[in-house]
Amino acid sequence: MNLIIKLLINAAALWVAAALVSGIDLEGTFWEIMLVALIFGLINTFIKPVLKLLSLPVMIVTLGLFAIVINAGLLALTAWITDYLSVQDFWAAALGAIVISIVSAVLGVFVRD
Repeated sequence: MNLIIKLLINAAALWVAAALVSGIDLEGTFWEIMLVALIFGLINTFIKPVLKLLSLPVMIVTLGLFAIVINAGLLALTAWITDYLSVQDFWAAALGAIVISIVSAVLGVFVRD
């Protein structure tokens, strides 16, 4: 049940980012958006830790701000894999990653582990 709630939070965060950031488009039915959220969640689960480990020296030097670049790249990777999400450029991906992080954190407060 917790996995489904996290998937819904991910989908909501992607939807809010698409609504607020002009360079991000999320189109499709409810199930297609859930598929995008699932792919985004899988990418964040498996690829993000490896990228953070490999970029640890840069993360230390930039005081963690390089995480925005990593998150933007993962959002762009999700858009490249799926047909229902499109990201125009790096700045749209970076702003979208910030919005997704904020929305996920706010909605995650209401979910117990």
